[in-house]
Amino acid sequence: MQQRMPADLQTLTTEKPNDASTGLDTKSAIDIARIINHDDTKVAAAVKKALPEIAMVIDTVARSLRDGGRLIYVGAGSSGRIAALDASECPPTFSTAPSQVQYIMAGGPKALASASDVNEDSPELGQRDIARRRPTRKDIVIGVSASGRTPYVIGATEYARSRGAKTAAITCNPDSDLSQVADVTICAEVGPEIVSGSTRMKASSAQKMILNMITTGAMTRLGYVYDNLMVNVHMKNAKLVERGIRVLMKLCDIDRETAIRTIKSAGKSIPIAVVMLKANVDKMEAVRRLQKSDGNVRLAIDDSRLEL
Repeated sequence: MQQRMPADLQTLTTEKPNDASTGLDTKSAIDIARIINHDDTKVAAAVKKALPEIAMVIDTVARSLRDGGRLIYVGAGSSGRIAALDASECPPTFSTAPSQVQYIMAGGPKALASASDVNEDSPELGQRDIARRRPTRKDIVIGVSASGRTPYVIGATEYARSRGAKTAAITCNPDSDLSQVADVTICAEVGPEIVSGSTRMKASSAQKMILNMITTGAMTRLGYVYDNLMVNVHMKNAKLVERGIRVLMKLCDIDRETAIRTIKSAGKSIPIAVVMLKANVDKMEAVRRLQKSDGNVRLAIDDSRLEL
C-alpha cells in the first residue's frame, strides 16, 4: 500500500480559525453558549447538501445487510467514537445482530475512553485491523474522518475496497485523500470550528446526523421500522419493554392487556406480535412470513406481496 504524506492542515477548512469566535476566552458563559449555538445552525444545512450521496449509501447498506453482508465503520478519535456509538445503538433499536453493524477505530476499544491518537497516523494499522474482519464484496466499509486525511482510516478503507467491499467516505473537507479510495463520498462542509481544529464540535455533530440517517434509513428500507415506529425494538429492559407494548397498542389499536398477552404468546417478539394481529394469523404462520420476508414486517403482513 502506498504511503501518503499528510495534507497541509492549514489548507483544511476544519482547521482554519473561525472569525465568529475571535476573543472567545474573554466572553461570558452566555456569550460563549450563543456563539456556539449560532455556529451549530450551519450543521444541518451542510448535511442537507449531501443528501443525494447519503441516500446512495443508505441503499447500499440495505442491500449489503439484506444479502448477509455487514456495515463496518472505520474511524479515529472523535469520528471513531461517533461511529462506535451508532454501531452500538443498532442492536437495541432494530434487533440487529452485533455482527451486522460493526466498528473499528484507531487504538481499539480502549480508545473510546482514552485518547490513542498516535495510532491514527498508521495506514498499516488500519489495514491490519480491517483485515481481521475479512471484508468481502457483500460488505460495505465506511471511513469516517472529519479531515479526510487520517492515514489509519484511509489505509483500512483502501484495503477493504481492494477486497471487493463497497466503500464510502464521510468527511467535512472536499477533495480529500479518503474520498480517493471510496466509491461514494459524503462531504458535509461545516466550516471552521469555534475552537479551531476541534472537530468534536460541528464536524462530529454532522457525522452523527449522517450516521443516524444511514442506519435508520437502511433499517427502514429493510422493513425493521413499521410506519414510523420502532417495531423491531429489542425488549431487554423495563423501558424497552414498555416501548414495545406501546408500539403494539398503537399499531394494532388494542388495549394494554391485549398487547401484553399477544407479546407473551409471540415469544416477546414485537414483529411476530404485529404480524399475528395485523394478518390475523397464529405465531407459527407469523414466523414463517417473517422468515420469508427477511424480517420485513410490512411484507410479512401482506403475504401476497412476497410472491412478487
